[in-house]
Amino acid sequence: MGLPGRNSGAILSKIATNNQHGENSEYFDGWKAYDKYPFHLSHNPHGIIQMGLAENQLCLDLIKDWIKENPESSICTLEGVHQFSDIANFQDYHGLKKFRQAIAHFMGKARGGRATFDPERVVMSGGATGANETIMFCLADPGDVFLIPSPYYAAFDRDLRWRTGVEIIPVPCSSSNNFRLTVEAVGWAYKKAQEANKKVKGLILTNPSNPLGTILDKDTLKDLVRFVTKKNIHLVVNEIYAATVFSGDDFVSVAEVVNDVDSYEVNVDLIHIVYSLSKDMGLPGFRVGIVYSYNDSVVSCARKISSFGLVSSQTQLMLASMLSDERFVENFLMENSKRLGKRHEVFTTGLKKADITCLTSSGGLFVWMDLRHLLRDRNSFESEIELWRIIIHKVKLNVSPGSSFHCTEPGWFRVCFANMDDDTLHVALRRIQDFVSKNSNNKIVEKATDKDQVIQNNNAKKQKWRQSNLRLSFRRLYEDGLSSPGIMSPHSPLLRA
Repeated sequence: MGLPGRNSGAILSKIATNNQHGENSEYFDGWKAYDKYPFHLSHNPHGIIQMGLAENQLCLDLIKDWIKENPESSICTLEGVHQFSDIANFQDYHGLKKFRQAIAHFMGKARGGRATFDPERVVMSGGATGANETIMFCLADPGDVFLIPSPYYAAFDRDLRWRTGVEIIPVPCSSSNNFRLTVEAVGWAYKKAQEANKKVKGLILTNPSNPLGTILDKDTLKDLVRFVTKKNIHLVVNEIYAATVFSGDDFVSVAEVVNDVDSYEVNVDLIHIVYSLSKDMGLPGFRVGIVYSYNDSVVSCARKISSFGLVSSQTQLMLASMLSDERFVENFLMENSKRLGKRHEVFTTGLKKADITCLTSSGGLFVWMDLRHLLRDRNSFESEIELWRIIIHKVKLNVSPGSSFHCTEPGWFRVCFANMDDDTLHVALRRIQDFVSKNSNNKIVEKATDKDQVIQNNNAKKQKWRQSNLRLSFRRLYEDGLSSPGIMSPHSPLLRA
């Protein structure tokens, strides 16, 4: 505890004292509410159910069974302890060769065998969060801009901007075309950024999309690859949900597209992939993030940066063995897709019984739920936050409001369905159905209590924070209306150093 009258911020860094982390948002507030009063079927049946965490718990039984059958894969067993000295000793930041080989092979398998990956281009990082930041440090300087289709993952504001100083310009997508991204929209945002004298260094995609659960078709990906090549800017594709596709067309990796596009239409030095085992395998606690780049200089720089956030050798050893097991991998990928599809069907069918629809999706661990009909004012983000507050504190579900994903339309919510057991899911569905049936004839209006008024005031402050921290506001960037759809060096000084 500091002495009275002392300003501790005066002796701390700008990173320590700024509010760029993004934690001051409803996305993280929902997690905090859950942590204070978590649901449990028997111990706390009236608690808040966590539906704001994109976690895949549907196939953990398969991983547990494999571990039981392969005790030699761990140094913490009698069968594997003979490897202890080799694994416990210092490992350089290239990582274990057999781990890089195994994860490169798994990445190909997770993409249906339609793309191959070179183990020598695999760079480890501490989860996808670390991988996202690493690629930003490699490609951009403070103040440089990346375009990102919105709505986009709420924590990108933290992962991409907080420590790097990189700025984000949203490329707005709307419900009028089911939030589909077009190269015309990207081109329009690029032009607006240039007119504002911003240095655009690249385009960042998440495919399958978080929070939409949609996948980009091959033709759109090809157009975007051609676009970044023409503009000489980077394309970073976050493919951490690659193996969560459960229906519709096959997932198409940018690695597959690179091989299909004529060589004169693509500069592979501008193409980079972020991957992880957190979503596809449900292993976020293992902190396995991957940067994969076709650019030799980026691979070299990312590998140096990776020394600040490596994957433990013990984890590498076990995963190298697991991911090299062809029979296990094939069965896991097939079963994962099947179980996700079944869970998605059960959840969306339950929502339909409450007259709630979702954006049609074919991947991811969540749905993009449409509650616009329940808003007091369909054009008001304040109404969205009012409804979100009721869902959190009255319905006792932690769902994430669309505004926290920078959606331009009020009333959309991301709801995760793969991070709980069947019984908990059914409880959540009953709560939603009961809530809607009681309010079916009315817009959701809640008279503010003193406590609610305090929450409203805090939300107003957060809204002001969001606006002030978008380096280029929607008003400034999109003054011509949201319906509207200099060659630069692609490298940062870190690469040249």
